[in-house]
Amino acid sequence: MTTRRKYLKREQVPVIAVQLTLETEGFTYRKWGAMQTCKSGDWVVNNQGDVYSVDQASFARTYTAVSPGLYRKSAPVWAEVTSQAGAIHTKEGVTNYEAGAYLVFNEEDGSDGYAVTAAKFEQMYAPAD
Repeated sequence: MTTRRKYLKREQVPVIAVQLTLETEGFTYRKWGAMQTCKSGDWVVNNQGDVYSVDQASFARTYTAVSPGLYRKSAPVWAEVTSQAGAIHTKEGVTNYEAGAYLVFNEEDGSDGYAVTAAKFEQMYAPAD
């Protein structure tokens, strides 16, 4: 059985983010091996060239404004290492992952999850304990 641990974001360069506050039905795009959906009110994030969308409520709970258009992830996450490849359903769609990736959750109860490669996760996060 895998153990989920609490992590905090390491010092980081802020992300560039713009909220999709347009009268729109949103849009779909392909990322992480599946189709993703960005809904009206969601955020389009550019994380050092890695561009993706973040659900409106999730962004509001987990990011803090640094200056107009720049944000830092300020909330802790809970994560566990996977033992085999698989897929996780996210608020935006589905993320496929390889064995050894981290399943990351914005909520301690294991909700609002996504997957991150081990190398990227270990570069961005440190154990909280």
